[in-house]
Amino acid sequence: MTETLYLTRNGLLEPLGQSQVMAYLRGLSRDYTITLISYEKDEDWADTARVARARGECAELGINWLPQRFRYWPPLIAPALSMLRMAWLVRREVRRRGVRLIHARSYIPAAVALVVGRMTGVPFIFDMRALWPEELITAGRLRRGSLLHRAIVAAERACVRRAAAVVSLTHAAVEYLNRLYPEEMAGRPVVVIPTCADLDRYVPPLRKPGSRVVGCLGTVLSGWFRIDWLASFLAVAARRDPSVLFEITTRDDPRQVRALMGADPAVQSRLSVAPSPADRVQEELQGQFVSVMFFTDGLGKLGSSPTRMGEILGCGIPVVANDGVGDVAGIIREHRVGVLADGPAPHQMEAAWEELEALLTDPDLSARCRRTAERIFSLSAGTRAYGRIYAGLINGDGPCAD
Repeated sequence: MTETLYLTRNGLLEPLGQSQVMAYLRGLSRDYTITLISYEKDEDWADTARVARARGECAELGINWLPQRFRYWPPLIAPALSMLRMAWLVRREVRRRGVRLIHARSYIPAAVALVVGRMTGVPFIFDMRALWPEELITAGRLRRGSLLHRAIVAAERACVRRAAAVVSLTHAAVEYLNRLYPEEMAGRPVVVIPTCADLDRYVPPLRKPGSRVVGCLGTVLSGWFRIDWLASFLAVAARRDPSVLFEITTRDDPRQVRALMGADPAVQSRLSVAPSPADRVQEELQGQFVSVMFFTDGLGKLGSSPTRMGEILGCGIPVVANDGVGDVAGIIREHRVGVLADGPAPHQMEAAWEELEALLTDPDLSARCRRTAERIFSLSAGTRAYGRIYAGLINGDGPCAD
């Protein structure tokens, strides 16, 4: 089988690595011999049982897994050293294994693939995942116009221009890139593949939950999650329904999350903040009747396709979200699978709650959420789309996602 290289800064052992890396590789490994380079965080690497399971699955699938340690410190220097190490590994594996295609997940891997590709002639896929420079600015981690910002934008432009194919999570991001880089994008093979969910795992519960639980899945301390909106919505929900419970399923620090949720005893007394093993997240969702996700909007989120959305809808439950985040609002409006809050003010959250209660009376809601997940977020469809890109580039026909 053809040798390919998959390069990601996410860890295979973390939930995102399982849902958005390994999930695709299980299917792709049937047709390609894959070398996977990932970057694992210390807390994940310490779980020796999970490491052993991951190694075993990779071996069973014929995936050559080369895990690296993710380094946080020192800032700027650690990512630079990581890039040098990554470039050395990629060049070594390209020569050692005769790699025909590099799949670079996000910007740093793409920059490495660009450099190694120029040296070796191996084409690469720029799998953008999101508009990283704008996300960093939105999160307050990068200043527009700074030297680092200009360097990242230059790398983005070069990767768009040199990639054999560009994969975007959203149609909104493609429209933005067409405006920002008209020359580089002209005639460029671009495929939209949203973050997909394993809909064999994320399924509606066999029976309705015994209690009413409002859920929130994933990090809320990222810098681009609107935790003030979440606190406002939960306060309204607690006031409107004395029986409702709240679950924030996250690996964030529970004490910090609780502190940011305010002192309202009606919320705090009914709030659970805890992580969940990656293989049990669906059980958490199946016990909820709605899941909430509020993100900062603007350019930083045009390229975002929240992983949690496909998983939530796959479990047959609606979402409460906000406008300006990738294709989220368009999906909610077109398919009627949730509610959009206009703002964090109590009266705006009251309006969102009332709209949600009306939506929940629709007997087709759960089935419609599931159908929408199958249509847009299906893992099997996403894997087939990547497979067509691989085949088109390796065979010289160009990528095709249709």
